[in-house]
Amino acid sequence: MQAFLNFIKYLIPFSLVLFLSQYLIVTTAFGGLTFFYSIWSIYLFHIGITLLSYFFLLLVHTTLPEKTGFSFMAISLLKMLAAVVFLIPLLQSEITSKIGDVALFFVPYFFYLFFETFFAIRLINKH
Repeated sequence: MQAFLNFIKYLIPFSLVLFLSQYLIVTTAFGGLTFFYSIWSIYLFHIGITLLSYFFLLLVHTTLPEKTGFSFMAISLLKMLAAVVFLIPLLQSEITSKIGDVALFFVPYFFYLFFETFFAIRLINKH
């Protein structure tokens, strides 16, 4: 439980900085554009999926520490599938250019993936 609280302690400031920077960039550089998803919904998805995946990773690490790396790979695959499911309404929409919306989603996706990978490596190295 302490490792999860420690993870949250770093996740909240990381998310705030990332959200504010993306929000400022989008509103100043692309203020006239309307996006399919709001920035709030994108970050709620990323924060929620990151918390769930790290919690599951900690559960695996406490029961089978030698399988933590494999579970991280499985979680990453499930996270990618969840991202595709999240983006299905956008992909099926009538919007002609979806590049901006996809970039708005995947920029924080890769930052959160790096963040998770960093903490997963720390967790694996403790074993």
